[in-house]
Amino acid sequence: MATSAKTPRPEGDLLAVRVHPRARRSEVAGWRGAALRVSVTAAPSEGRANRAVTELLAKSLGVAASAIEMVSGASGRDKLFRVGRLSIDEVRARLGRARA
Repeated sequence: MATSAKTPRPEGDLLAVRVHPRARRSEVAGWRGAALRVSVTAAPSEGRANRAVTELLAKSLGVAASAIEMVSGASGRDKLFRVGRLSIDEVRARLGRARA
């Protein structure tokens, strides 16, 4: 009987995000230390704010929403995301280009 081993997939760095729900507008507000500050208009109920953050990150970084994975923090303001195979340096560079 052959056993199938999963091949490890290369994963990106973890992105720390501080979320401000129920904001006046949705935006990537910038960096505060190592954490990215994000504001969304959605309320933090029934996962609405989490979905809004995922969609905002995807749009801002130029990746599909399916490439963004919440690793921890589903019920708090401080969250960790993995953005496909992007490193933190690549995330910073893409956000810098998007704001320029």
